[in-house]
Amino acid sequence: MENNKTFSFEDAFKAALKYFGGDELAARVWVNKYAMKDSFGAIYEQSPVDMHWRISNEIARIENKYKNPMSAQEVFELLDHFRYIVPAGSPMTGIGNNHQVASLSNCFVIGLDGDADSYGAIMRVDEEQVQLMKRRGGVGHDLSHIRPKGSPVNNSALTSTGLVPFMERYSNSTREVAQDGRRGALMLSVSIKHPDSEAFIDAKMEEGKVTGANVSVKLDDEFMKAAVSDKPYMQQWPINAETPKFKKEISARKLWEKIVHNAWKSAEPGVLFWDTILKESIPDCYADLGFRTVSTNPCGEIPLCPYDSCRLLSINLYSYVDHPFTKNAKFNFDKFKKHVQFAQRLMDDIVDLEMEKIDLIMKKIADDPQSDEVKGSEYNLWKKIQRKSGMGRRTGVGITAEGDMLAAMGLRYGTQEATDFSVIVHKTLAINAYRSSVDMAKERGAFEVYDAKREEKNPFVNRIKDADPELYSDMVKFGRRNIACLTIAPTGTTSLMTQTTSGIEPVFMPVYKRRRKVNPNDTDVHVDFVDEVGDSFEEYIVYHRKFIEWMKVNGYDTEKKYSQEEIDDLVAKSPYYKATANDVDWLMKVKMQGAIQKWVDHSISVTVNLPNDVDENLVNRLYVEAWKSGCKGCTIYRDGSRAGVMISVSKKDKKESGHAEGADVQEDQPKGHPCEQPEVTEVRPKELECDVVRFQNNKEKWVAFVGLLKGYPYEIFTGLQDDEEGIILPKNIIKGKIIKSTNEDGSHRYDFQFENKRGYKTTVEGLSEKFNPEYWNYAKLISGVLRYRMPIDHVLKLVASLQLKDESINTWKNGVERALKKYIVDGTKANGQKCPVCGHETLVYQEGCLICTNCGASRCG
Repeated sequence: MENNKTFSFEDAFKAALKYFGGDELAARVWVNKYAMKDSFGAIYEQSPVDMHWRISNEIARIENKYKNPMSAQEVFELLDHFRYIVPAGSPMTGIGNNHQVASLSNCFVIGLDGDADSYGAIMRVDEEQVQLMKRRGGVGHDLSHIRPKGSPVNNSALTSTGLVPFMERYSNSTREVAQDGRRGALMLSVSIKHPDSEAFIDAKMEEGKVTGANVSVKLDDEFMKAAVSDKPYMQQWPINAETPKFKKEISARKLWEKIVHNAWKSAEPGVLFWDTILKESIPDCYADLGFRTVSTNPCGEIPLCPYDSCRLLSINLYSYVDHPFTKNAKFNFDKFKKHVQFAQRLMDDIVDLEMEKIDLIMKKIADDPQSDEVKGSEYNLWKKIQRKSGMGRRTGVGITAEGDMLAAMGLRYGTQEATDFSVIVHKTLAINAYRSSVDMAKERGAFEVYDAKREEKNPFVNRIKDADPELYSDMVKFGRRNIACLTIAPTGTTSLMTQTTSGIEPVFMPVYKRRRKVNPNDTDVHVDFVDEVGDSFEEYIVYHRKFIEWMKVNGYDTEKKYSQEEIDDLVAKSPYYKATANDVDWLMKVKMQGAIQKWVDHSISVTVNLPNDVDENLVNRLYVEAWKSGCKGCTIYRDGSRAGVMISVSKKDKKESGHAEGADVQEDQPKGHPCEQPEVTEVRPKELECDVVRFQNNKEKWVAFVGLLKGYPYEIFTGLQDDEEGIILPKNIIKGKIIKSTNEDGSHRYDFQFENKRGYKTTVEGLSEKFNPEYWNYAKLISGVLRYRMPIDHVLKLVASLQLKDESINTWKNGVERALKKYIVDGTKANGQKCPVCGHETLVYQEGCLICTNCGASRCG
């Protein structure tokens, strides 16, 4: 019987905090992201114990359909405390959750056959992408089928616009889809052979463009050889045609240098070594049956054919090290082999659970009140996914905690010794996952189109054959339950709950500093940092959880307040020394990825972290080495090229540390710190989030539209409300977005778009046209200083100093001040301004008003 008892956030957080041993971040992540909720946000689980029993009971229900079923207790013991087997986010939140109708799949790829470059086909892919994202799936699709810019088309446009406008379309659609408080995830790819591939590679270099997608370029061996040897390369469209409609010869070296430069500059595009992917892919042995790989999921670890999907699961490698961080440390291969086989079995059960979820999705669509014309395309989309998933029963068994496993074994990540050991672990994983899939084929039947003859020349299958001839013999005889089994994904927030390093990555930092925003007026608050917007922050030291374990095992006091020198000394004595994301030998990391890739039938998501001062030549060397080492893809990240979440603790820091508490925060690849002043963005994004601020001056009703970039005011428009020549806006609208477009004469227009309660999008056109020229010039001046990140209190001083004779414009000026005051943090001093009552320079901003801290006088302007 389903339990309908609900819990408050506080109750669930308290129970989860106890479960995670006081780890606040892990507890918060679990409650926010993984506790079972309904569509209104009501929480139905008090701690991860409830979640793991929910999952265990559902898997046991599926197990009972087959021979030799596992019990719910056996499954629970594998899941409990995230110790051994950890389902990925979509299965973890969706299994047994009848409050929301969502897929259990993490990854989808879509794409139409036939005349797929028609406008109708392009729009259909856009619709399918959104339909999948609203069910919690990450989506990838390839753009190589779209005809290049300038190609003739049979419509009024006469020639094609090329790839980039459609990249923007798909990106914008992604940003519009909310997935339980997060945006959708999209991968766009294109073949280097496509004549527009250079425009694709450059598209994300303009700030604000294609912000809703990851982009990767598919590189064939011919291009790589031409780039390395500086030979010409022929592009064509269609890319696979024997008699293409369009061809052009390019310098492979120059285009390669652009790829390298852009990756160095912005971490994109990622590169996919496409010939390696196709050659190694077992599903591509069935390409003529619909399994031809065309793109990857957003993080690149699952190359997929159109309308196939994959569910993911990770095995916590740290938990198989007996006596970690001691001289007696040993990897328990017997337990590991047994659990890998269980993991593959659980993954196959989750395929069955996904089939049930798709049935529910299709039933919901069928029962929806819309017309068949509206809902038919979504219904058919899921029908195609159900068919492809059922044919191949694809799974994604992966790992997490590779970095911690190596450290616990006394091995330094990035050394040849550590790499050799990792390869043994992943080879063991591959053989036992395939053994489990073959055993399930005996009991449950092979995947529908299995044909040993088709696979006999596949390099991965032949590695299995050489490593375990008996397994291969059984596979030929009985088949395999799953068309492909393995991956290594970026475990992200999941690793916060395993309290380990993420995926295959090394530890980012064993000890690092975080900042949390504080109110400087509170008692016992120590302010270490004030940003230019006026926000105050306290800094504190966080220790990676397994680093704390190393400290305990080796007799170090985890409650002591260590100086920076003592922390540096501790790290130097630990197995994490010179083994962090920024320390490891970068070429060695790429070689390690290539060596492990030999035992992963899908792909590996891994990022090579580089310090800020490396040159582009190093990126070139890394990418070439990745190709030569047999990697299927590669992503680099140069420190500071994107915003992110951490700062390092270095000897330059003068503050002493706190005691050893907190958790490793590797929710995503670390990329800078959000508390640092945002970079100036000179090229205005096409769309900006927008706040609407209403105010009244001299009995007139005014409205201000404040365009926000990363939460910071970037531009402002104001005007009279409800006047014949003013701005007509419903009373309840407070948010929307400002969209910039270019008129035929080259001038710009700015429109405000919002969504009403019924979901209809409405647009207020031409915000700049609501100003007379003088208003507009002042607005451009103020927007200009906002764009260049002048602190808001200084912007207000600038506005106040404007000498305006026209009384109506002075009224407007007051309105602008009032609108911008919303973005001043309470407590910011109004430097240079004296209190009109007591005469002291003791004015601070509080809730948009100037308050005198000396006499208490208040003035709101």
